[in-house]
Amino acid sequence: MSVPTPHAELLSRIPISEHQVDVLGSTTHYWEYGPQDARFTVVIAHGYRGDHHGFEPVIARMPQLRIIGPDLPGFGASTPMTDAPHSIEGYGRWLAGFIESLELPEPPIVLGHSFGSMVATRAIAGGMPARALVLVNPIATDPKVGAGVAMTRLTRAFYGASRGLPTPVANALLRNWLVVQFMSMSLATTDDPTLRRWIHEEHHRFFNGYSDPRTVADAFDASLEAEVGKAAGGVTVPTLMVAGEKDTITPIDGQYTTVEIFPDARLVVIPNVGHLIHYETPDAAAAAITEFLDELS
Repeated sequence: MSVPTPHAELLSRIPISEHQVDVLGSTTHYWEYGPQDARFTVVIAHGYRGDHHGFEPVIARMPQLRIIGPDLPGFGASTPMTDAPHSIEGYGRWLAGFIESLELPEPPIVLGHSFGSMVATRAIAGGMPARALVLVNPIATDPKVGAGVAMTRLTRAFYGASRGLPTPVANALLRNWLVVQFMSMSLATTDDPTLRRWIHEEHHRFFNGYSDPRTVADAFDASLEAEVGKAAGGVTVPTLMVAGEKDTITPIDGQYTTVEIFPDARLVVIPNVGHLIHYETPDAAAAAITEFLDELS
């Protein structure tokens, strides 16, 4: 029996609508949450192998905002890009094009989560208009060493092998239940057994929602390209970093170093949580984001 979704009741109070737009050859599906006349509009770039569902626990706790959550090209319901590579630079171009297509009256708040933190930072440093930047579990340490050199090499070999296999075999490898379960167990830090079970169910439900093995492998290679700090100096808008004290993907020392590179940034560290802030401590994440946006106004 599945575990009930912890934020379902809160989310049910928020109006949600689905849309799609073509950007760089990707039919990009996106979802709008909250009131159209909200004081702030937030556009989210989600994490690797996730989709727009991942940040819903936090979205459910910020009903006063208009939040736009696209599925990144090649993930969720969105098709891959045909006019740009699935690199950080390519995803950055897509994000800029996606936001332009929304024809918003003013630049939005841009929120990057995990993999999306590199995309959002690179895009804004490259000139994409934004009112402010929010990074949740930002990749603030060299991705090739942050999670451990041995584990990174193993994971890179895993995705590299999937690129060269026939599609049905590659999908069987990438979607293997034990592989997804191992990933989920390695990231969860909560001691709450019910919450852990729900987290595992979420990963099994959405982690395999990708278009094709090659795009997954290309995006993984992109995830090793550059940490947030390499573009941070070019981000002139106010920035909030929200990091987990026990994050094994990006150890906390890297967050303290990176926040000093941004011209105008602050760091909020949430104790006793790792790389799954959006699942394990959504209240704390929503509170930090809300306080930051209140100060902007």
